[in-house]
Amino acid sequence: MRPITPSEKMSLIVTIFLLLCILSSANAEFAKKTYIIQMDKYAKPDTFSSHIEWYTSKVKSILSISVEAEMEKEERIIYTYQTAFHGMAAKLSREEAERLEAEEGVVAIFPDTKYQLHTTRSPTFLGLEPAQSTKVWSETLANYDVTVGVLDTGIWPESESFNDTGMRSVPSHWKGACETGRGFAKYHCNKKIVGARMFYHGYEAATGKIDEKTEYKSPRDQDGHGTHTAATVAGSPVHGANLLGYAYGTARGMAPGARIAAYKVCWTGGCFSSDILSAVDRAVADGVDVLSISLGGGVSSYYRDSLSVAAFGAMEKGVLVSCSAGNAGPDPASLTNVSPWITTVGASTMDRDFPAEVSLGTGRKITGTSLYKGRSVLSVKKQYPLVYMGNINSSIPDPRSLCLEGTLDRRMVSGKIVICDRGISPRVQKGQVVKNAGGVGMILINTAANGEELVADCHLLPAVAVGEKEGKELKHYVLTSKKATATLGFMATRLGVRPSPVVAAFSSRGPNFLTLEILKPDVVAPGVNILAAWSGAIGPSSLPTDHRRVKFNILSGTSMSCPHVSGIAALLKARHPEWSPAAIKSALMTTAYVHDNTIKPLRDASSADASTPYDHGAGHINPNRALDPGLVYDIQPQDYFEFLCTQKLTPSELGVFAKYSNRTCRHSLASPGDLNYPAISVVFSQINSSSVLTVHRTATNVGPAVSKYHVVVSPFKGASVKVEPETLSFTKKYQKLSYKVTFTTQSRQTEPEFGGLVWKDGVHKVRSPIVLTYLTPI
Repeated sequence: MRPITPSEKMSLIVTIFLLLCILSSANAEFAKKTYIIQMDKYAKPDTFSSHIEWYTSKVKSILSISVEAEMEKEERIIYTYQTAFHGMAAKLSREEAERLEAEEGVVAIFPDTKYQLHTTRSPTFLGLEPAQSTKVWSETLANYDVTVGVLDTGIWPESESFNDTGMRSVPSHWKGACETGRGFAKYHCNKKIVGARMFYHGYEAATGKIDEKTEYKSPRDQDGHGTHTAATVAGSPVHGANLLGYAYGTARGMAPGARIAAYKVCWTGGCFSSDILSAVDRAVADGVDVLSISLGGGVSSYYRDSLSVAAFGAMEKGVLVSCSAGNAGPDPASLTNVSPWITTVGASTMDRDFPAEVSLGTGRKITGTSLYKGRSVLSVKKQYPLVYMGNINSSIPDPRSLCLEGTLDRRMVSGKIVICDRGISPRVQKGQVVKNAGGVGMILINTAANGEELVADCHLLPAVAVGEKEGKELKHYVLTSKKATATLGFMATRLGVRPSPVVAAFSSRGPNFLTLEILKPDVVAPGVNILAAWSGAIGPSSLPTDHRRVKFNILSGTSMSCPHVSGIAALLKARHPEWSPAAIKSALMTTAYVHDNTIKPLRDASSADASTPYDHGAGHINPNRALDPGLVYDIQPQDYFEFLCTQKLTPSELGVFAKYSNRTCRHSLASPGDLNYPAISVVFSQINSSSVLTVHRTATNVGPAVSKYHVVVSPFKGASVKVEPETLSFTKKYQKLSYKVTFTTQSRQTEPEFGGLVWKDGVHKVRSPIVLTYLTPI
């Protein structure tokens, strides 16, 4: 047999490759994945006794006819939806999904998508401590019947934050349930945790069966994230709460008298939209007043975003939906959850930090932050060798400088303090890598993306995080000195930090490219170094090698800021049960502040410059002022639909939002900027060098019956502004008065301009941020 020539060998390889591609393509065509199918509720033929029977018939009618299909007994439908959303989730091949989409009664089909979690002092910082607040916020009057649904990783019911002592019986109108499973029984629910459900069918369809030996297939939280967010929303007061001695004090949620319903939608491998959608649908049917969702995926068109569609349905039922903005800052246009009917929350700092110190051999001291407390302690009287495995001048990061798994040479780092750059891997994991390689400590250095923002972590070895500027100087010292040394020291909790709040560098930013006329985020709230309850199943660093167990943990992320707003929304709902979700959001936005505790404009942690509405939205929440906002900008479901009518959607795309209320476009909005939103964003198109744009708003009086407001508006370089009328005179409560704001371009600017419009009556200041965007030819 003759040997194969090189050309024949190459030809054989190409042939095999092409065959594999064909097989792969064929498998993709017939491989099943989960699809969310939205159905027209009113299109069900009378021959079917229920919607579920109709859905089942629809799916059966499009199944592939094959021997395999005949033999297959697998149930295709994994969920049915019937409250905030109507339809089902089913496992289908791509070909089957395409066939089903063409069927009568099918409104839209969404492929199942994966979402990610967006991962005390805050009540005092927000003015919510009973001793400092008005009687409305007092513990004795806080026992109202408002329930917040938290979509997350579940809940750890044994936490003291979920103690129900003194709470009234669960109201009869509550329809929730306490589902059971490994480690979770009926008795784990009480008058605080009034519901606990789990949603995993979409997750299992995508990843396989949950391993019940390693994961709780129940509402029990083994991640910690869900327990932390639930306690931030409505945790009962716990005196002496702390993390290893840090942040010692009373931990309490924003609405300690509210009830919690936990909906577990996130598992070890992520959170899937079919499960999230089912949880939203179920929560609305259960009777929640507020939904807190610290999750996010990518940004897609309103009608393609299943969470956006479900949130629209929840809003129609009177439920406020609060979502995290995302942790992709400081990059511009990095927001998620941007629909106008969702309250989108960014993150900011508080006036508390956890200082730590790097003492160099030169005598210089650098202040950083840390939550380290362990057996291994570095002597402050001794100096330890410093090592940095990177290169300051290289534009390409060295994996060793990032302290990635398997990159550190024990011979180079043993017995030394290792400098690690932030990025790629989790901050605490870098410390574990250093520890495994024999390092005695770590200095974690910010990159340009993080700037001077310091986030404290509960490290497994002595470690201090420092800002970018001093980090560069530190690296220069190490690389230019043959005997660079340092030691690390850890201090107590420090309060009264100035300036604060500051917009977190990681907090996702606007503009909202889906619709520039809708300013996002809506507000910012505390999201850096937040203390709240924690799961007993995992250590504070969340690393599998961390065997420490704590009752409270300190976390950072817009995941932490979102439940602050959800809890405040619950308080507003309790105080004003007649208010719509839009009215509550308006109260939060128009009373937000835009100056820090040094009376200067809010700053951006990534640059130390003043932040803009693209960073902080309307500003930082101010709960006590939100209680009595004076005026609100209300928006009804049909108004939101009219906004969608301005978005150039096809009739079938609009149908995604219209089918259950038989909504049609009345064309009441001349442009998307005319939606009665509490923020004003005006876009001057690139067509006209000089143009006039007018936006309209309607204010509802929720203050004293007889009220007279005068307007004050910022001047702009690029356009003149005229408000008509300049005075709003109300004669009764809930009266609505309209005004218009006309912008006339004078000198088109190359950058957006920011300002504000404020209505004042001597007591209230009702502020709307203004953004002017000047589009230029590409």
